[in-house]
Amino acid sequence: MNNDRRNYERRNFGREEEPLPPWEPKTRMGQQVKAGQITAIEQIFASGKPIKETEIVDTLIPGIEDKVLEIASVQRMTKNNRKQKYRATVVVGDRNGHIGIGVGKDVEVKPAIDTGIRDAKKHMISVYLGCGSQECNCNTQHSLPLRLSAKCGSAHIILKPAPKGVGIVASDTVRSVLELAGVKDVWTFSRGRTRDIYNMALATYLALSQLYELKNIDALRKKS
Repeated sequence: MNNDRRNYERRNFGREEEPLPPWEPKTRMGQQVKAGQITAIEQIFASGKPIKETEIVDTLIPGIEDKVLEIASVQRMTKNNRKQKYRATVVVGDRNGHIGIGVGKDVEVKPAIDTGIRDAKKHMISVYLGCGSQECNCNTQHSLPLRLSAKCGSAHIILKPAPKGVGIVASDTVRSVLELAGVKDVWTFSRGRTRDIYNMALATYLALSQLYELKNIDALRKKS
């Protein structure tokens, strides 16, 4: 966490947020959620339709948490001058098999964070937890069911199931993503430019998304 993030927390310490107006759904999916026709986010995942309203996630996952991974200063050169913005990388999850990562940009820190949270909620996925460690075989959902790997940019991450009690053996960035996803025990191995927070977080998200897209877990286990 850099100085911009700490200054933002000091400026907003003790302030009460203004109440939000009532939600008026603009999509058919939002109307079905508000009417009670859709009661679980897995129904939306099964349909394959994108989430276009963040209130859908807030309604179906009331205990969702968010965490700011990085606030970076980015610049863009135009014909007139150089424009500077803040880029916020945010991860959201309920610590029970649902995770999302988003990025927001703005000239101020708080709007960038808010945009990142909304973007993360629109990219939620479901993570199928399990116990794929041969040293454990407890058949509980404390780790991953199989070995996963993914790459983003120059960052490469490998996730391997671990027995109970090991914990999350990972860097702070990867740990934050896995904790909000609900993973309690896992071995991680990383290569490349591991100091890049954005690429490492996205690589972890892409690795977990393989479980989200999985239809036959036994077939993938044999392949790995």
